[in-house]
Amino acid sequence: MTHLSTDLAQLGNRQDAATGAISLPIHLSTTYAHPGLGSSTGFDYTRTKNPTRAVLEAGLAKLEGGSHAFATSSGMSAIQLVFQLFDPGSTFLVSRDLYGGTYRYFTELERLGVANFIYYTDLENLKIQLTNSVTAVFIETPTNPLMQEVDLKEIGGWTQQIKATLIVDNTLLTPLRQRPLDDGAQIVIHSGTKYLTGHNDILAGVVVTNVPELGERLEWLANTTGPTLSPFDSWLFIRSLKTLPLRVDRQEETAFKVVTALREHSAVKDVLFAGKGSMISIRLQSEAAVGPFLEALELFTYAESLGGVESLITYPTTQTHADIPKELREAYGLTPDLLRLSIGLEEAEDLITDLNQALKLI
Repeated sequence: MTHLSTDLAQLGNRQDAATGAISLPIHLSTTYAHPGLGSSTGFDYTRTKNPTRAVLEAGLAKLEGGSHAFATSSGMSAIQLVFQLFDPGSTFLVSRDLYGGTYRYFTELERLGVANFIYYTDLENLKIQLTNSVTAVFIETPTNPLMQEVDLKEIGGWTQQIKATLIVDNTLLTPLRQRPLDDGAQIVIHSGTKYLTGHNDILAGVVVTNVPELGERLEWLANTTGPTLSPFDSWLFIRSLKTLPLRVDRQEETAFKVVTALREHSAVKDVLFAGKGSMISIRLQSEAAVGPFLEALELFTYAESLGGVESLITYPTTQTHADIPKELREAYGLTPDLLRLSIGLEEAEDLITDLNQALKLI
């Protein structure tokens, strides 16, 4: 058995026997000829199945240790695909510290009377609220943006006891740092836009399951509702996965150095870091310092998103989490002095210098 990094480096190779092309061809055709009545090449219409996307999905399934994988047009379309699995009136237990777009979608499902959502704040609170009335548990770990972690193996055991589905958003750590399906989850989702593609140039989502019955149902739903990733974006996704281990290792190594420097700076009140990965959140000494600090940065780009080769800094209060009511987000710790950093591939020394010079001006 080969290592995962080897599998990723060779993803898509040896797929074109006719030409021997090393780089996987992009199959742009939306429709495919049938050899005869009642027969098929396995490809009929690209919403249902596409040769380029099929290679990507096989690679994603192997990456997460699943039986089925689905590449979708965005992270939110991946979440929407998963929630179509459940009957109206289902109850979901969800992380309180949650990406703002996910919270917005859940709020809309509640408004429509489609689903009920209850929120937990920590592991003990989750255990108390995990009753037989819960259909599924939806977890971000670490959470976005407070970087809080929970024990997936422990939760996986609890959910299996009551036959609730465990869904894990693995965007921030990737399968290289966290394996939810091995720890008791049945479904993993990603905003593929982030670390998996890693260049801030592809919008994509991922759903992976290790339960064949769920995989078959998700396949039917994906064909029915059409959250399809295009062939070209699928090809770019494959290209990006080839360097995923190199990028994740380098970004994490740099993040540790940045965390050490930030924890020693008097202008920084708090540093939130999960101890792995390359996402960091910080609290400045005051909300008033946020604007001058952002304006003084030269290497970090003030922009939404994360996981790319360029280092980004985000202000969740007005960007990624603006749809969460002010009183609610501040009640659980998402305060207006908080900033989120996504560490890229730049030299650690240069990033630290940039942060230090900006912190001196506030």
